[in-house]
Amino acid sequence: MTGPDDAHQRPAGVSDATVEALGRLSEALEAVEVARGHLYAFHRLSGTADLTLGDAVAKLRHAGHTDLADRIARELVGRNVLAGRWTFQVVEEYDDGYYADFRELEQLARDELVEGRRHLYEAEMKEDRRTPGEDGHAAKPADI
Repeated sequence: MTGPDDAHQRPAGVSDATVEALGRLSEALEAVEVARGHLYAFHRLSGTADLTLGDAVAKLRHAGHTDLADRIARELVGRNVLAGRWTFQVVEEYDDGYYADFRELEQLARDELVEGRRHLYEAEMKEDRRTPGEDGHAAKPADI
């Protein structure tokens, strides 16, 4: 059998406009996922910077620059990156708020409109763009 699997076929009666709208909603969620990845990268890099800063302070002390080391330790080591927040708190607030709401509403839209099916727009685009029977153009893994 060729064509997308059942999970990637639009339910009967679903319009092109609905599939296109859900495709854009999915695209927006993908952008949010990338933004979330960057936020986690920011979290990791900020933590690494603070730990590396602590090492630099120790080296400054060892080199005899205790006044400068003390000031850097006091003013920067362990400092909040935003008012009252370390990056883990920023990540948690994003995850529990905007990100969770976005995912919930995207899922709700798919559940209400296409029986929860994902990537219908992309699956139909794949069908339109692939060359049936051509090597590397199988509709799904089972067709290989």
